[in-house]
Formats: sequence, C-alpha cells, structure tokens
Amino acid sequence: MSRPALEVKGAGVEIDGSRILHEVSVTVEPGQFLSLIGPNGAGKSTLIRCLAGLIAPSQGEILLDGRPLGSLPRRVVARSISYVPQADARSLPFTVRSFVEMGRYPHLGPWAAAGAADVRAVEEALAQTETGHLAARSMESLSGGERQRVLIAAALAQGGRILLLDEPTTFLDYRHQMWIVELLERLHRDQGLTVVTATHDLNWTLTVSDTVLALRDGSVAFRGATAGLFAAGRLEEIYGTRFEMVEASGRPLPFVLPARNGS
Repeated sequence: MSRPALEVKGAGVEIDGSRILHEVSVTVEPGQFLSLIGPNGAGKSTLIRCLAGLIAPSQGEILLDGRPLGSLPRRVVARSISYVPQADARSLPFTVRSFVEMGRYPHLGPWAAAGAADVRAVEEALAQTETGHLAARSMESLSGGERQRVLIAAALAQGGRILLLDEPTTFLDYRHQMWIVELLERLHRDQGLTVVTATHDLNWTLTVSDTVLALRDGSVAFRGATAGLFAAGRLEEIYGTRFEMVEASGRPLPFVLPARNGS
C-alpha cells in the first residue's frame, strides 16, 4: 500500500496571538483532487501554505511521503510540491520565459546552467498552459488570466507531483476561469497529479474534485466525498447562509446558489 502524498495530523496554527487553525487533520492520497472550501477567514490559505512548507504548524505535524515536512530541505520539498499562490499585483520584472525557467531552481546547483531536461520541462510547461506565444513578453504586461496561466506554467516546470493552488480562479473572467478549471482537470486525469486547491467556487469544485475539506473558523466542518456536501443543512452549517440547488441536465450534481433573504 502506498503512503499518503500528504498527511496533516492535528495541525494548529497561531499567528500574532490569534489561532488560525485548530486540530486540522486530513490525508491526501496520491492522485487525489482535494478542494478546500469555507467562508472567508476559515483558514484555507493558511492550510495551503502549511502544506507547501511555508508556514510551520504550532502544533501537530505535516508529513510528505511519511516524512515530517519541516525536517526536509527546501529543495527536497520543492521537487515534490509545486505551489501557486493567490494572484496579486506584485511587480515581476521578468519575461514570461525567464519566470517559468525560475521554476527549475530545485533541480539546479547554485551556479549550474540549465540542461536539456530543464529546457524540455520549460517548453512542456509553456505548451500545457498555452503560453508559449507570450514567452518574450514582460510579466507586467500580461492580463490577469495570462498571468495566472504563467504562474501555473512555472509550477509545472518545477516538476512537483503535488500541485497546490490558492484561489486559482479569483479575479478572472468566466473564460479564463473555465480554462484554468479544465487545465487542472486534465493535469489530474491525464498526468495523475495530486491537486489540492483552495477555492470559493463551489460549482467548479463539485465538477472536478473527488474529495472536499471544508473549514469553518479554523476547524474541520466536513471532510469526505464531494456528494456529501448535499446532506441536509451541511452547506448552511459551513457558510452560515441558505442555499438553493438547481438541477441541470447532464450534470450528476446540482448547481449551488446562495438563497436570497426571504426566499
């Protein structure tokens, strides 16, 4: 039996005297697509950053292939885990190709030049994200959708078999949202990548995820198969508001819509 790709055991995080996560436990199996959901401030981004090794839990532990994540050298972690942060407006004074090439850092020595394998990984990442035509462009010249695709390209070039994404469709128009969702679905299905994503978009979560972890006030409110979210009152408990379910032909699960007051 293979070991879990990632395992969180009773993790708690306290930052500046505030408890952000409380006794969170979850197992991520190889090849799983796990979505983290929950209201704002629930702790989703904090948990993603813990899984990426960027925040050390104040209690409990996180294991990568059965080994304590915090005990592993950063380059070792980066060869297994690729992380795409939330979109922001930070200045990135690089061309697209240079930025994607930087994703290869875990595989290079301090002064080593890129080899054939590195060049091939970069080209494949540009092709998978359909960003090759942007290679000579400045990162600062890109639209939000283009920039997000390049961020994912850099993560793919990095070569981790675990892909962590924090709100990958936030601030994107509908076309780019669906492009990102379909890309993640292909990577999961065709390449067997383990995908963990924090998201507010319940409907695409229901479409592509096989497992959901819902957080509320830093604690686990639900953990299990996606269909389990439709148990009576479960979404209301997680989000503190009522929902309507809309059936659609050809879709195994209904669309989820927040209910208007009084409806």
